[in-house]
Amino acid sequence: MTEATATTTSVRVDSLVGPLVVCGDDRAVSRILLPKRAAKLDRPDGVDRASGPVLDAVHQLDEYFAGERKAFDLPLELVGTDFQRAVWLALAAIPYGETISYRELAALVGRPRAVRAVGQANGANPVPIVLPCHRVIAADGTIGGYGGGVDLKRRLLALEASN
Repeated sequence: MTEATATTTSVRVDSLVGPLVVCGDDRAVSRILLPKRAAKLDRPDGVDRASGPVLDAVHQLDEYFAGERKAFDLPLELVGTDFQRAVWLALAAIPYGETISYRELAALVGRPRAVRAVGQANGANPVPIVLPCHRVIAADGTIGGYGGGVDLKRRLLALEASN
């Protein structure tokens, strides 16, 4: 007997920061593509084809950008090393509208000397915004890098600061 495989869906979401694409199946959300990468996806499915966690993610992202949601409640499929997953899950502990440094994030995952590795894991976050890697900044208070670009990171931080 074979196990049925879930059908992956990718749905475009128009947001305040540009188009996003949410990917997942009937069990979990697996990826969120930020505007630069979302624009390169040829044909995401329409929101009318979304169901389960992907549709929930679309609604929760809409609420987030409307200032009505401060934390996400979605099943996630996080494919990465144990260390990466620990970093990604620690991101969810950063309160809405607040920031921490890469050094503080390294301490949160019990690896205070692994600041660079934490930065790399943070950059590989497959579900940005939901797991808020944009809330991690340099120790000197500068914004630092972001997979969607520094301007996008600033816009997300400003959105949270205004709510």
